[in-house]
Amino acid sequence: MLEPTREFILIYGDAFVDYIANDTTNTSFTKFLGGTTINVAAGISRIGAPSAIITVTGDDETSQFVRNELAREGVNTEFSKIIPEKRVTGVEVHLTTNRDRIFTNYSDETPDIQVEPMHLVDDAFKRASVFNFCSNTMFQKTALETTKVAVKKAIAHDCLIAMDANIRPLRWESPQQCLATISEFLPYVNVMKLADEELFFITQTKTIEDGVAALEKYNITMLMVTVGAEGAYIVFDGQMKHVPSIEITCVDTTGAGDAFMSGMLRSIHQNGLPKTIDEAYDYVYFSNQLGALTATRAGAITAMPHLHEIDQLIKPK
Repeated sequence: MLEPTREFILIYGDAFVDYIANDTTNTSFTKFLGGTTINVAAGISRIGAPSAIITVTGDDETSQFVRNELAREGVNTEFSKIIPEKRVTGVEVHLTTNRDRIFTNYSDETPDIQVEPMHLVDDAFKRASVFNFCSNTMFQKTALETTKVAVKKAIAHDCLIAMDANIRPLRWESPQQCLATISEFLPYVNVMKLADEELFFITQTKTIEDGVAALEKYNITMLMVTVGAEGAYIVFDGQMKHVPSIEITCVDTTGAGDAFMSGMLRSIHQNGLPKTIDEAYDYVYFSNQLGALTATRAGAITAMPHLHEIDQLIKPK
């Protein structure tokens, strides 16, 4: 169990507004609060665990929309910043014929206005059970430095460190820069989630077994490799198990991985790290179900399950 003084799961990252295609023609869109880390914060709150977000917004209508939505989702924003000139990034999310999503046409008017290291408050890390971040802000110099300082603060205050690779190639100058930056953080990560293609990219391998073996040197306590509709693999205590998902009618996969991460962080916050591979399997099975349920609905945060829906989930076999 984690210390009872640990009040919430702390998350750092950019807020986005997702303009998600209404159908596979990708000609009309609906506006949603988005961004991987924002989705995770809201997803955690929806399933009954406390979350706090470190992000930055501005003084315009879109920023107010973001703050209103976070408040409506019950996410703690006391450690976030309002810098009037900031404009929240927008991204069009197109749907493929098999209902998968492609992120296109990023609109980022103020990329250099970021949460800065001096904005990070020690009290946030003292009160957090887990600090969670991902790679999709680290292409920007200030955000990268802030991430490094945040990880140091998490270590100093005995916070578990969780990372979702969440690689967005369009945001990086080169694949080499992306790979080198992510690799810097791997020695400090306790819990990591990767999609299979992200595993292959980071490790420069072609199979899950080879990719997992390549990451062994980092001693990541819990490693999850998601494989879409096939579920996920859990690597824990030197063992690897496949964890199935459930069959669904897929509507939109946007946010499914974020729902998965929300479930994992909730389990860790409430119960601590698992003690056996079987416990780890149960954590991932629960997370798989959340991701699957999310994919049956359109949108990201709007598609994520609420606490009352957890009882409907299938128990692991």
